[in-house]
Amino acid sequence: MKKHLQRFAAFLIVILVVAACAAPFGTGETQSSDQVATAAAMTLQALAPETAELPINAPEASADLLPRRLYFLGNDNQAITQVYRMERDGKTKTQLTSESMNVTDYDVSLTDGSIAYVVSNQLLLANADGSNRRVLVDGGSSPDLHGFYSPVFSPEGQILAYAHGGLNLYDLSTDMNRLVIPDHPTDGSLPLETYAPEVYSPDGTKLLITVGHPPDSPSTAAIYSPATQVLMQFAGTEESLTCCNFYGGAEWLADSSGFYAVASQSDSSYRFGVMWKVGANSGAVETLNRAVAEDGTINLPYKPYLAPDGQLYFFFGAYTNSSGFFDAPVLELVRSAPDGVTDYTVLRGENFVLMDEALWAPDASFVIVATAPARNWNQAGGVVELYYTDGQKSKVWLAPFGKQMKWGP
Repeated sequence: MKKHLQRFAAFLIVILVVAACAAPFGTGETQSSDQVATAAAMTLQALAPETAELPINAPEASADLLPRRLYFLGNDNQAITQVYRMERDGKTKTQLTSESMNVTDYDVSLTDGSIAYVVSNQLLLANADGSNRRVLVDGGSSPDLHGFYSPVFSPEGQILAYAHGGLNLYDLSTDMNRLVIPDHPTDGSLPLETYAPEVYSPDGTKLLITVGHPPDSPSTAAIYSPATQVLMQFAGTEESLTCCNFYGGAEWLADSSGFYAVASQSDSSYRFGVMWKVGANSGAVETLNRAVAEDGTINLPYKPYLAPDGQLYFFFGAYTNSSGFFDAPVLELVRSAPDGVTDYTVLRGENFVLMDEALWAPDASFVIVATAPARNWNQAGGVVELYYTDGQKSKVWLAPFGKQMKWGP
């Protein structure tokens, strides 16, 4: 027993040292012992299975905490990434997949909870409880191959859009598949352009897609209309900026007339973003903020969402270009008018600089955030917590680790 405790103590010391080495640099800040301990704890949580217990003193979740079931990727007891479902009580979790290799991507149907997910080079379908697992696309058996399918269910759950040699639309009611936009081939081994789905509009008439330009050119975005088979590029954009998978991705308006997203540059030395409002029918882009202000201040909006109350909720940070090459801004949870400027109000006091991703409640009463263990930690996802937009309410801990969070039925 004594030897066991000694080994555990030595392991904990190693974790603390690693966490200390992962401290932010280029900012002139010094981490306290509490910050180092937090980073170490988060590192352990990221490796722990989803059966980890609730932290001491964490606020209790309630039976009606969540408006819908929450889905995310988490780690099983073998440290393999699987699809999990959390019930509305914010506590009950169910592992839906049991794969021998990591699940790298997935989507869930909002109608019946069916899941489409990616393992190695295969795209699979399963029932809401994970049963009736079947392979939709098998790209090869080599373990070195990694399929990039980006599955996306339509809002009514009848169509599954995915990427495989181009943009595919699979009708689940008829088991019929259509390749609607093939990747453009070149004389070499890589296509000139690739097409992958991102997110459907709420009414299902539009599909935001990513247009890739391998191997080195940045990806862009476009809007595809399945009924008319028209692919529309954005109009009036800055050519140096790309959209719309930066800093939280796109959020459609409830009436499907457009969406908010953040545009940036993939090879920028600084974290910055320009908030766009894009019209779904015209492709016209309205720019809501400058990347760099006249005084040299660098702006970073993150995950804008226009709520039913007509207010725009998002995260925002600003910092100067003289503060350090690897510096990052203090990210605050804020609210404003739809223009992103008028009636600007900070809602909470936390710094969300370590946020890896965020998921808004449909009514914007809260946002669920996955927080990375340390600023320079090379991993997706993090500790999953719920933050109310009413700053008087305490945050609620949900899971030790999660990523690719989505709402289900």
